[in-house]
Amino acid sequence: MSQIDGNELRGHLETLVLAALSAGEAHGYEILQRLEARGEGVLHLKEGSLYPALYRLEEAGHVRAHWQDDAEGRRGPRRRIYQLTRKGKAELARRREHWRRFVSVVGGIVEASS
Repeated sequence: MSQIDGNELRGHLETLVLAALSAGEAHGYEILQRLEARGEGVLHLKEGSLYPALYRLEEAGHVRAHWQDDAEGRRGPRRRIYQLTRKGKAELARRREHWRRFVSVVGGIVEASS
């Protein structure tokens, strides 16, 4: 199966990020890892696609972010931790319902016999 990249996900990336955060708070790289793990090895995103989506979700009030406290023994820069808000959980439920409808309608068209 061919890989799915960011260009093919336009319009769906924010929904995927909300779904990944439904498993609990995470920093950006961890969100990427969750998406790639759930993507069965076919989904590959770049940080350059993820962070603008996170910023849009934060601006809309669907996620909130805070800087991770200095973790003893951790190397590298501080991490920004993202989590769903109540508004984000409601938005994810709305988007999931929209997705189910989209797949049903488009799938019916694509799979239809001539």
